[in-house]
Amino acid sequence: MATTGLSAGERIIVDTDCGYYGDDGMTLTMLLRSPAVAKVEGITVVSGNVWARQSARYVGEIQKLLRTRVPVYFGEEMPLRHTMAQADEEHAKWGPLEFRGAFSEKKPAKIPRVEKEPAVAYLTRMIEANPGGITIVALGPLTNIARVLEKQPALAGKIRRLVFMGGQYRVPGNASKEAEFNFWFDPEAASMVLRAPIPEKLMFGLDVCNKVMLDKQGFDAITMRRTALTKRFRQDFGVRYPGFLKNPKATVSLWDALVAAWFVDPSQFRNAERLALDVETRFGPQYGKVVLSENAGGIPVTMYNEADAASIHQVVRRLLTQ
Repeated sequence: MATTGLSAGERIIVDTDCGYYGDDGMTLTMLLRSPAVAKVEGITVVSGNVWARQSARYVGEIQKLLRTRVPVYFGEEMPLRHTMAQADEEHAKWGPLEFRGAFSEKKPAKIPRVEKEPAVAYLTRMIEANPGGITIVALGPLTNIARVLEKQPALAGKIRRLVFMGGQYRVPGNASKEAEFNFWFDPEAASMVLRAPIPEKLMFGLDVCNKVMLDKQGFDAITMRRTALTKRFRQDFGVRYPGFLKNPKATVSLWDALVAAWFVDPSQFRNAERLALDVETRFGPQYGKVVLSENAGGIPVTMYNEADAASIHQVVRRLLTQ
């Protein structure tokens, strides 16, 4: 199933919960090094993998390595409703939770230097000023985007498209058994965004992400090229998670990097289906689970199910080692 064609240098805003590097850092690297297909106008940060203030610092550090200066805007620090106390309750009652992200860390006291304009105000201004001209690339929880739509619902129709990594439909979750992490961290935001009449919503969920894995051989192919950037990649994937230097048999999904790979070459993805999707927001063991929507008036989500893993690995390796 085809989607709306990409334009040369499509104007995008990247919304991220970037950690030290990880899949968010890979995605930022790939997009910032692909101006012919994606012109990154700005980067907004949100809490998810780490607290938003940590993410802002990491994005700044990665940009220094890339020698880029895309403005960074500070976004929402907490989900719409989900709390750390609830996460503790979930873990005790229905767990175990595989990953809690920022909820398992102490929030840093200092906010790094970023643009004065808040992320939600920036997103609102850009969408209003460029109706149909801005694509949002969401790599973390959808809190920032939900806040925009909460204040001005009509802006949904002015977004060119939303391309996001999050959720899952036919496979288990990776935060809880029922929910993928980004959607688990802020289910209410995910529900609001999926139900919004954004003209095009492209979903890269665990259904496809689980089919594009990085192993030690792929890790070595990237780290054999010695640069400041691959050194950071090596430190994160080699020493931190999944720890290839300690466990050569480890594997990890490329997750967010699939979004960047789609911009480079959409033909790498196939078996797309259009589904009216929503997210379970009742607090319980299925909190954050993707479900079929009862909102008949909503615009369906295009969800990819298959990908050319070998081709994607080549794209990732080329852009991370250039």
